[in-house]
Amino acid sequence: MNWKRAAIASLFAIPVILLFAWGMTKDPKDIPSPLPGREAPTFALDVFAPGQPPLLRNVGDTIRLADMKGEVVVLNFWASWCLACRDEHSTLSEVARSYAGKPVHFYGVLYNDAPVNGTNWIAEMGGQSYPSLNDPKARTAIDYGLYGVPETFFLDRNGRVAYKHTGPVPAAVIARVVDSLMAAPAATPAAPSPAPAGAASQPKAGG
Repeated sequence: MNWKRAAIASLFAIPVILLFAWGMTKDPKDIPSPLPGREAPTFALDVFAPGQPPLLRNVGDTIRLADMKGEVVVLNFWASWCLACRDEHSTLSEVARSYAGKPVHFYGVLYNDAPVNGTNWIAEMGGQSYPSLNDPKARTAIDYGLYGVPETFFLDRNGRVAYKHTGPVPAAVIARVVDSLMAAPAATPAAPSPAPAGAASQPKAGG
């Protein structure tokens, strides 16, 4: 009977409708990252935009994460075609400049874009206080599980990912996270175990 078929169809349709409605309340970019708490993927990327004094680096310098152990690192993934990146640009530049001379490094990482486009965009935006790095074939972005831009990763002094922010990052968030990471002690290397008793070297025969 038609009414029975309609009732059965409704029973199957209701869960689908509810699931769709629930999905509409979720931000598709609000995907939790598995990285926080884990060791940050290492990288060695070249500077294409040098930044401004006192955060200036030379174009062509290679920035290696391994060289920054013991210091906080802020990685901001961005692109010249990203409209939301415009919303955070001046904030990031101002906050990065305010931390000059402190144990924290700010770097932009260009995502799926050409360095010439990135350089022109920075000039159009009035400059940038911190250096930006080229990421050929988005290898580093892939390692960090990038979903889109902008995304900002905060790495602690032990080289672990402490926090990830999706979308334009407010100045208050940057300051709160960076200050807390700078205040946290860096892990100290484990001291070598003492030699067991009686393990002192013995004099050579005839010595």
